Amino acid sequence: MNIDADDFTLLGLSRAFTLDRAQLDAAWKTLQGQVHPDRFAAQGAASQRVAMQWAVRVNEAYQRLKDPLKRAAYLCELAGAPVQSESNTAMPGSFLMQQMQWREALEDATTVDEVQTLSDEVLQDRQARLARVTDLLDVSAQPALAAQEVRALMFIDRLLDEIDARLERYEDAC
Repeated sequence: MNIDADDFTLLGLSRAFTLDRAQLDAAWKTLQGQVHPDRFAAQGAASQRVAMQWAVRVNEAYQRLKDPLKRAAYLCELAGAPVQSESNTAMPGSFLMQQMQWREALEDATTVDEVQTLSDEVLQDRQARLARVTDLLDVSAQPALAAQEVRALMFIDRLLDEIDARLERYEDAC
């Protein structure tokens, strides 16, 4: 094992956006069992520190790969097209208009049904974009376009958080 290996190699998985979650979970559990610091308790403090570094590295890889958005961003980065969400916020005008419409709809919503309808619409768009990311990364090998979709998905996830918060307020009021 190489601590500097990419997450997919570390966990013994194919480098692809499409991922079998059960296979990921099993690989993580197996590897965690091999590197857990408790296994090295009798070998002294230095061995335990190394084991702790391995355990942290394995957990980081697992957390990154189990989240579709993080996994997509990581694949883009590995392919030389980093998402750069902090420095590259340029988005197509049509996407920005859609975001504005959704935010206005959320602001104007007065009933739980209106908010739920908006949530359903945004979730449907999110699913379509995830399917596009799958195609861009696993089929057509266009990581730069996938990076743009990942940035869009980050915007969408923030909006969905706001929608969920609004829905929770309705639930709390009942």
